[in-house]
Amino acid sequence: MKDTLNAGRAVIEAKGLNLTFETGDGPVHALKDVNLTIGRGEFVSFIGPSGCGKTTLLRCIAALEHPTGGTLLVNGMSPDEARMKRAYGYVFQAAGLYPWRTIAGNIKLPLEIMGFDKAEQDRRVERVLDLVELTGFGKKFPWQLSGGMQQRASIARALAFDADILLMDEPFGALDEIVRDRLNEELLKLWAATGKTIGFVTHSIPEAVYLSTKIVVMSPRPGRITDVIESPLPKERPLDIRDSRAFIEIAHRVRDGLRAGHGDEV
Repeated sequence: MKDTLNAGRAVIEAKGLNLTFETGDGPVHALKDVNLTIGRGEFVSFIGPSGCGKTTLLRCIAALEHPTGGTLLVNGMSPDEARMKRAYGYVFQAAGLYPWRTIAGNIKLPLEIMGFDKAEQDRRVERVLDLVELTGFGKKFPWQLSGGMQQRASIARALAFDADILLMDEPFGALDEIVRDRLNEELLKLWAATGKTIGFVTHSIPEAVYLSTKIVVMSPRPGRITDVIESPLPKERPLDIRDSRAFIEIAHRVRDGLRAGHGDEV
């Protein structure tokens, strides 16, 4: 089993994390006093109102933004060092596939940049296409696939170089509910099969509760953590678990946390 000895060890640690953007209209406090530990193999969702800093926190972990205070470690390193060591894959809100490249060609792109030989590229593409249930679609172009299939291809690209951490910024937000449910189920299967540590941004309470081992509830700007909920749900989760008492109780706690941080607007 992969990395069994390190199971549960802290992968991401934030202590007193702050981020202030300087703008022409004055400073914007995006994150304030964020303290969070994410263990190896956890599925952690970040939920909160628009502009609360969910994506900003994810981007700090990925070294796409840089905190102005506090400390942030990824695998015991600074986010910049972790990025250089290819510690994570990142899935954006839009699939971001190049239309002139086939699906296999899009997945190969980071592997080409990293210098893998062609045989290894082909092996990895075949493996991740199977993981996201797109076997046989490698020669198709993005425009020939549905939105949900394109997003699965984007996830495959992030998995191709086998980083231990997968960061996902609301990847299913633009999809209809039926497709979203299907991809939620597939993502849980993928997580179980790979043992990745997943950080997942969402605006959906049911999605956060269904997917996560830990739910991080955030307040409006300046983004603060108002609650961290450890889920008691089993790892095996059919969709109808959403009708269970335990699921509903967690959803109520998330909603209460959002209300507490957001006044009467939620």
